[in-house]
Amino acid sequence: MAERSLTRKLTASLVPALPYLWLGVFFLVPFLIVLKISLSDPAVAQPPYKPVFDWSDIAGFFSQLDLDNFETLVGDDLYLSATLSSIRIATISTILLLLVGFPVAYAMARAPERHRPLLVALVILPFWTSFLIRIYAWIAILKPEGLLNQGLMALGAISEPLTILNTEWAVYIGIVYAYLPFMVLPLYAALEKMDDTLLEAALDLGSPPWRSFWTITVPLAMPGIIAGSLLCFIPAVGEFVIPDLLGGSETLMIGRQLWSEFFSNRDWPLASAVAILLLIILVVPIVIYRDVEARRLETES
Repeated sequence: MAERSLTRKLTASLVPALPYLWLGVFFLVPFLIVLKISLSDPAVAQPPYKPVFDWSDIAGFFSQLDLDNFETLVGDDLYLSATLSSIRIATISTILLLLVGFPVAYAMARAPERHRPLLVALVILPFWTSFLIRIYAWIAILKPEGLLNQGLMALGAISEPLTILNTEWAVYIGIVYAYLPFMVLPLYAALEKMDDTLLEAALDLGSPPWRSFWTITVPLAMPGIIAGSLLCFIPAVGEFVIPDLLGGSETLMIGRQLWSEFFSNRDWPLASAVAILLLIILVVPIVIYRDVEARRLETES
């Protein structure tokens, strides 16, 4: 009995430790490796940085680390412009996703219950196809001789092809298309739980539909709005594929700079410093969301 009780106590103590073990192995250790590389200097060697960790000379190893790469990021306007451009594009894309995703999620939540599983399946259906193939498909749609321009010209809406590909508009279209399910699903989960009797009561009390929407629907959907916005904003800031394929060379984003430093310039230390900067940018909205959720849960309890 004593051994069984000890086993149960050990198991009970290990269960809460598993998430921390997971974070330690798959987040903390890779982060420390990237941080170490960001404090190194580029070298024509394999690996292309120095110093390499040496157990026999730990003091000498740490003495060779420096902050030169972070000083480069601060002193070079290119990285500041790329960071601000990434935040701007991600913010505008998130707003567009919310404007498009909210009506879709609301319609799904108000649909007959027997149809909702099918609607959810249709939302996640694009995930069954390769992300890269779907973005390449937009090249065929948005190019000057593509399907969109040909269709508009056939309808007489335009007289000459529009220049959409290789512009920021194409990036917005690609991000909204690619991340729309990440906005719709959290919104749908929040709106589906909404009690319809609240809207009926507001209508009986003389509240117009627009006021009921802003005072009842939007506050109840706020957890889904925040979750969906973060799920879209965070990956959009570091997006590389969509700006590279649809935005052209003029679209400046931090993800493209990260790729360029790693694979074109082979400057791993500077690229690691860019990655650390990107991580810091993404941590801010996560911390804000955690605080907002904690306050909401305290209010509800």
